[in-house]
Amino acid sequence: MGESSDSVSIDIDMIPLGRKELVVKTSKGSISVFVCGDQEKPALITYPDVALNLCMSCFQGLFFCPDAASLLLHNFCIYHIDAPGHEFLQLGADVISSDVPLLSVDDLADQVAEVLDFFGLKEVLCLGVTAGAYILTLFAMKHKERVLGLILVSPICKAPSWTEWLYNKVLLNLLYFYGMCGVLKECLLQRYFSKELRCGLHGAESDIIQSCRRLLDERQSLNVMRFLQAVNERQDLTESLKQLQCKTLIFVGESSPFHAESVYMSAKMDSKSSALVEIQACGSLVTEEHPYAMLIPIELFLMGFGFYRRSPFASSSSNGSNPTSPSCHTCIAPELLSPESLGIKLKPIKTRATS
Repeated sequence: MGESSDSVSIDIDMIPLGRKELVVKTSKGSISVFVCGDQEKPALITYPDVALNLCMSCFQGLFFCPDAASLLLHNFCIYHIDAPGHEFLQLGADVISSDVPLLSVDDLADQVAEVLDFFGLKEVLCLGVTAGAYILTLFAMKHKERVLGLILVSPICKAPSWTEWLYNKVLLNLLYFYGMCGVLKECLLQRYFSKELRCGLHGAESDIIQSCRRLLDERQSLNVMRFLQAVNERQDLTESLKQLQCKTLIFVGESSPFHAESVYMSAKMDSKSSALVEIQACGSLVTEEHPYAMLIPIELFLMGFGFYRRSPFASSSSNGSNPTSPSCHTCIAPELLSPESLGIKLKPIKTRATS
């Protein structure tokens, strides 16, 4: 483990002390891990989608909204794992040498296991977005005893269709010949966000889209290409989904290009240990577009593990009048509040984000 030269801090008051970015050496190469919180607390592992990381519009909306501080940052030590070459770092990521072998999705899942070994973590909860959700699902299948639960956002589980495979091949060629060009950024933004957010009011681009567009410029295109290529060669996990031993909570935006596959994945899992939450007028990155819609389902999910406890800094309002309360942003089916659904038996539910 490196010294202070291997770590950086993000100047956000809500993040607990102990935040740092470390480079962990694995048998598959080095990987960046951003650690937030007290490492004596239970561990929550995150893995982002293609071309994203913690600081690039993947988890900021969820972790840095006020109510999430008491729900997640107060109860867990969070380990943000970035795909190789996607790390934050103050000076940015270097281009991975062409001499380094391409990693498969199995290799990336094995890297997650080595990261857990590095930090001495035996059991973890996992939170992944799309490609990252696939990696963590594969990790949970290979290491059933190490995963307590999965929180998956717009996940994928099937091998790519011919349409997706060809589309990704076009993106790979754009990355190789033109880098992070304008057309490629538009394709990625369509992958991440709903049309409503991309277009904004009166055609004006929203702040989150402008920020993501700027941050994509900082990506090393060849590194993104390697991750996308691994995802484009993924295998079908359908047959193994019912063998997953951990409880699973799936979120998906109804405007996500992966909506149908996420619903399919939920249908193939054991209904007694999984739940599906669909968010209206939302793309793949529910964590950014409608993070408040995630808070109540996640809170109930965590109660089943005995992890959730209120922060002394949490809102003292108990009547729902607090404008930042998750209850003001989502409508949860009444049956979700029954005792058997508090992480013991999660029922399929459908939530709608209010305007």
